[in-house]
Amino acid sequence: MKRVGQWFLGSCLLLAANLIQAQPWQLVKDEAGIQIYLQTIPGSSFQAFRGVTRMRVSMPRLLALQDDVSAACHWIHACSEQKLLAHDGKQSWAYTRFHTPWPVQRRDSILQVTTEQAADGSVTRVLHGVADYLPQQKGFVRVSKVEGFWSLTPRDGEIEVIYQVHSEPGGSVPAWLANSFVVDAPFNTLQALRQLAEEQ
Repeated sequence: MKRVGQWFLGSCLLLAANLIQAQPWQLVKDEAGIQIYLQTIPGSSFQAFRGVTRMRVSMPRLLALQDDVSAACHWIHACSEQKLLAHDGKQSWAYTRFHTPWPVQRRDSILQVTTEQAADGSVTRVLHGVADYLPQQKGFVRVSKVEGFWSLTPRDGEIEVIYQVHSEPGGSVPAWLANSFVVDAPFNTLQALRQLAEEQ
């Protein structure tokens, strides 16, 4: 458990260091109660995204929706298949396959997710790509790097949800696809998750 806590703290410090070196966040979309921000990352051709919204849902329900890994493709943007690989205490590992428009080769990724709950009831899930957790799959390009988090914070009877990620998709990705993905991925993901979470 001590090693997990040290890893989590180290990940948070690394994220903080990256934010200090990176450029300021720029608001690029504000629609349907969802704000999307982009940030240029030094040394990377791909921008980081941050999506922010509020949901009228209980924390247990929201966590349950995220923990249902295989069903999460219903609300994760461009997700075609997802499965839980392993679970150990606060950590889990998930494999995901993504749709991509022709002629771009399909992508897959493996995430290590570390969940921490604070004394105030807020929950943070740190996302860390582990590309070599499984061998390369035929017909797919492995996403080479993923760093990000989900932040779930109770506020005035709602939950403020922040979804932030920077990734390196691997292989060749056209600029138009990369530019649309960093906006569509957080917006569509948050919108679909909110709709599902708020269903009675």
